[in-house]
Amino acid sequence: MKNDKNYTKHIIVFIISSFVLTLMMNALIMPLINKPRVKETNYSFFLDKLDEGCVTKVKVEDTEVRFEVEIDGKKQSYSTGRMDDPGLVDRLRKNGKIVFTENFEKPNVLLEFLVGWVLPIVLLIVIWNVLMRGMSKRMGGNAMSFGKSNAKIYVKAQTGKTFADVAGQDEAKEALVEIVDFLHNPGKYAEIGASLPKGALLVGPPGTGKTLLAQAVAGEANVPFFSISGSEFVEMFVGMGAAKVRDLFKQAAEKAPCIVFIDEVDTIGKKRDGNFSGNDEREQTLNQLLTEMDGFDGTKGVVILAATNRPESLDPALLRPGRFDRRIPAELPDLAGREAILKVHAKKIKTEENIDYNAIARATAGASGAELANIINESALRAVRNGRKLVNQSDLEESVEVVIAGYQRKNAVISQKEKEIIAYHEIGHALVAAMQKDSAPVHKITIIPRTSGALGYTMQVDEGEKFLLTKEEALARIATLTGGRSAEELIFNSCTSGASNDIEQATKLARAMVTRYGMSGSFDMIALETVTNQYLGGDTSLACSPETAAKIDDEVNNIVKKSHQNAIRILSENIDKLHELAAYLLEKETITGEEFMDILHKEPAAAL
Repeated sequence: MKNDKNYTKHIIVFIISSFVLTLMMNALIMPLINKPRVKETNYSFFLDKLDEGCVTKVKVEDTEVRFEVEIDGKKQSYSTGRMDDPGLVDRLRKNGKIVFTENFEKPNVLLEFLVGWVLPIVLLIVIWNVLMRGMSKRMGGNAMSFGKSNAKIYVKAQTGKTFADVAGQDEAKEALVEIVDFLHNPGKYAEIGASLPKGALLVGPPGTGKTLLAQAVAGEANVPFFSISGSEFVEMFVGMGAAKVRDLFKQAAEKAPCIVFIDEVDTIGKKRDGNFSGNDEREQTLNQLLTEMDGFDGTKGVVILAATNRPESLDPALLRPGRFDRRIPAELPDLAGREAILKVHAKKIKTEENIDYNAIARATAGASGAELANIINESALRAVRNGRKLVNQSDLEESVEVVIAGYQRKNAVISQKEKEIIAYHEIGHALVAAMQKDSAPVHKITIIPRTSGALGYTMQVDEGEKFLLTKEEALARIATLTGGRSAEELIFNSCTSGASNDIEQATKLARAMVTRYGMSGSFDMIALETVTNQYLGGDTSLACSPETAAKIDDEVNNIVKKSHQNAIRILSENIDKLHELAAYLLEKETITGEEFMDILHKEPAAAL
């Protein structure tokens, strides 16, 4: 009914616009078209032509005289001002050829009809079609088919995804296997009286494979798969999103058993509050989604899967049992998961046989499945650039650095003095890390600049996967971060801007120790800040008084300052190794962790 009203409203607007444009054409443009093409001249020219007998038509007005002159069969109209000439009319009558007229030129009736009536309607129709096509593109279909769902329908042959294509998400796959089994054997569950969960919410950071999991469920179950983004429900017309929700569930009911996947459901599923009116488009769409999820029968085999990166922003009514019954986390993969993901994506490229995927997995702690797929693709591109037909271990290792720090800046011109500062800075990090028992081993040190802006970096790789961070490890990490600046101060008695990122990371970790980890002697086990957008950067906000915030700043400052002093102490005690390693790095530009440790543990040559 609402769509019919919108359509009627557009028709009325079209008719009124056509009427207004037609009046404007007749009032403004037609007089210009019908205006005779007349040349202005003087009165003596008129009299001369009159005496010569060339004048054929005359129109005398109060202030103007128009006349037509015919010479050798060619006619031309002229206009001149009227003079005080009482005998003009008598002279004109004596010339029997002259015709007195009101219409100097015959109007073109056909042209007047086309321009005055047909052209305005044609222009309105063209403009209408252009507007409707633009609306159609924005709405993903025919602009006149208001409320139609834009959901793309896939079947197994089109998606081609199964659980074999998903790695590193074993817990999520186990939670979804039951849904697949229900779609295959609904009678087994109906016999005991169980009904299929109406909805499952996939939550996790970007790139962890939430969409891939949904496609794999449809591929395993071999049922139709409706895929639509939450943003596609939000339209420029109020009520269109709700209409699309109704149409989507209607199609799903006709295709049951099937799977409906709504990506980025937080677009329409945000918490309702007092900031929106009752006619808000997003709120109407959410209300319709809640109603539809309550209205369909779970025994028919329609499963609603949704994905989001912001589960904390969803409306509680959407998350209650009976709507999204299950919450399935798709977290960042662990060490074994990263290795499995690398192997899955490596099947698509040609590699050498002796690839150590475990080493690459250890070097990519915290990487998502999408980032690991990108690393595999970058390694294949690098192999092609180097003229090889197989990807080797060095390609994968370089690809890790490309994803982390960007490409090498081969044309960067850095002075020898700055290279020396960078070398001491990076060795400062590595040496402080190596001399602490709670630090991860050094894997690689380089002073080759990268496109991310890094002039060099020190890579540390843990031997295994760690899920907990102890206070000693946190303090060791902060000391390692301050090691670069400490080396600059110790050797050059100065400091540079190269430690800006180190300072940022050290401050962030020290603040987390105080406000969230309970690792401060002053505050004990008190939560002083909360984390928002857990899967999108983890922004934090303080939950304390201004006086407490000032004390937090003092505590953070003390932690970083003590770690900085500890780093200076370590470097001062190993000043000879600092000089030796910096000189070696300056010569080689890139050294491995093994080379670093060999030089560090090598005994100094005995004096002669």
